[in-house]
Amino acid sequence: MTLSDIASSDRKHQIHSLHHPIDTKDAFICAGGSGIFISDMDGNKYIDGLSGLWNVNIGHGRAELAEAAADQMRTVAYFSGYAGSATIPSIKLAERLIELVPYMGAVYFTSGGSEANEAALKTARYFWRARGKSNKIKIISRIHAYHGTTLQTMSATGIAGYWKMFEPRVPGFIHIQTCYPYRCYGATADENPEDVAVRELEEAILREGPDTVAAFIGEPIHGAGGIIYPTDGYWPRVREICNRYEVLLIADEIITGFGRTGRWFGLEHWNTRPDILTFAKGVTSGYLPLGGMIVSREIKETLDSAEPSNRWMHGFTNSGHPTCCAVALKNIEIIEREELIANSAAMGNLLLSELQEAFGDHPNAGDIRGGKGLLAAVEFVEDRESRKNFPVEKDLGNRLRLEMLKRGVITRTRPAAGPHPAPGDEVLFSPPLIINEQEIHQVVTVAKESVLAVLSS
Repeated sequence: MTLSDIASSDRKHQIHSLHHPIDTKDAFICAGGSGIFISDMDGNKYIDGLSGLWNVNIGHGRAELAEAAADQMRTVAYFSGYAGSATIPSIKLAERLIELVPYMGAVYFTSGGSEANEAALKTARYFWRARGKSNKIKIISRIHAYHGTTLQTMSATGIAGYWKMFEPRVPGFIHIQTCYPYRCYGATADENPEDVAVRELEEAILREGPDTVAAFIGEPIHGAGGIIYPTDGYWPRVREICNRYEVLLIADEIITGFGRTGRWFGLEHWNTRPDILTFAKGVTSGYLPLGGMIVSREIKETLDSAEPSNRWMHGFTNSGHPTCCAVALKNIEIIEREELIANSAAMGNLLLSELQEAFGDHPNAGDIRGGKGLLAAVEFVEDRESRKNFPVEKDLGNRLRLEMLKRGVITRTRPAAGPHPAPGDEVLFSPPLIINEQEIHQVVTVAKESVLAVLSS
């Protein structure tokens, strides 16, 4: 089949995530991958600047993961993980994950991130009901957050575009401002953005009533809603407020886990321990679908002590899928053996330094974010002093993405969401953890050339 035939078949037969035909007209069709590179049907190679979809942490084409999957499939490809049965890979992986976060209690496996957050949100409600506080059902999340697209996780997601055609949302979800130093705004212009964000959390809990709030959910560093770094005091203060009002803290580590931020998990940067930690993506480097949640010892004890008639009635067919778990075990082994977490930290520092050198004096570079592993962004504005965004119709973000693609780097961009204080046009960087110095330089050079080409046209 020709490229034209395959593209036509794609448009005719497949519904994509966030589907609209306008995006499939000139779709990029991936035909192969090796290391940090992917290739198209004509054999052209591109740096994968977003690690697939934030998940191919160890890079493409790793035969060890294929062999781990094949070995497990030859042994037993699948068996139920429902209560009363288990498989050796799921047991070993759960044990290994607890070794990474030894202050936590136990692991529940899902097929991906949305399922992981769905499980976490339900578990928060279950926990309080089991403890005699059945009114604690509300969830607080943040504007710009992305937590998934199931009906409940979509309701937690703080990006209105995901809600529009699926309303009404699940009741009981409250959104507050996040800690966004470049865009956070308060009662006065000079108010500390950390103070604003923390105050809004406490005010929301008090307004709703502490006896009605089950949990606060947040990404350590925002990802899909734009790579947004908090201030260093933010997460410890959030933890303290959650403790004060008996609100569970759910850390959505689906993007930030498994070395992405230069640590095993993102909240480690702020010495903050969650009650529930959700993961997916990097646990298998995207080679097979797997996600899950890790709960505190207190939550595990609550699940274990319930009467059988009040058991935790939640489950998925593929929970603890042995082949996926076998691949995850090998993936974690590779991350450790090749010291990819240290490389992520070092290359992340280099990426931030090179982005600052390339765009620090650029009149349209409003904010440059990074420095914790391979998770960085440049936010572009029409006017740097006022932080005025480019008009949405200018389509700057998409034009930058296409220009970078033309020059051999694939990544995600986010278009301006509206006038300030909405985010401006952003270019996001999240390459595989195996990237080296020369490749970092190539990515930044392409970004710089692309910005020059687009903004001078």
